[in-house]
Amino acid sequence: MGIADYKVASGPFRIITVGLGSCVGISIYDTGSMSGGMAHIILPDSTKFHKVDNEAKFADLAIPKMVSELEKLGIKRRNMAAKIAGGASMFQFADSSLNTDIGRRNAEAVRTVLRKLGIPLLAEDTGGNTGRTMILDLETGNVFIRMVGKEPKLL
Repeated sequence: MGIADYKVASGPFRIITVGLGSCVGISIYDTGSMSGGMAHIILPDSTKFHKVDNEAKFADLAIPKMVSELEKLGIKRRNMAAKIAGGASMFQFADSSLNTDIGRRNAEAVRTVLRKLGIPLLAEDTGGNTGRTMILDLETGNVFIRMVGKEPKLL
């Protein structure tokens, strides 16, 4: 799955996204049906833009759209649970006015959208300054995080 994208599916598949730096990966899963989805957002809020050419770029648009598609698969929202990863601070500038901390803002926007949708956030691996790969195993509901030079982590 690519950047500024989302996918939904039923198991036994894996959905994988790479390149989670300041971006945030959101996995939503239903244990009863082995179904779920993953989004890879790059920005927190679409309202600051005059033209939105790809809703999957934004936390406030991508997550509700993915949830709607999961509901079309027959998943009840009350059975959905989320795990997130990413939101790193990938760049540090000598001029602190240039540090917008987009990673932190992305992670907070994702948490806010999930709360508004009533989807519990079960686990997260956010922050730091290292990129991540996120893997959702639809057969088990497990989410694995890979980081360069580290052992894979189970969320």
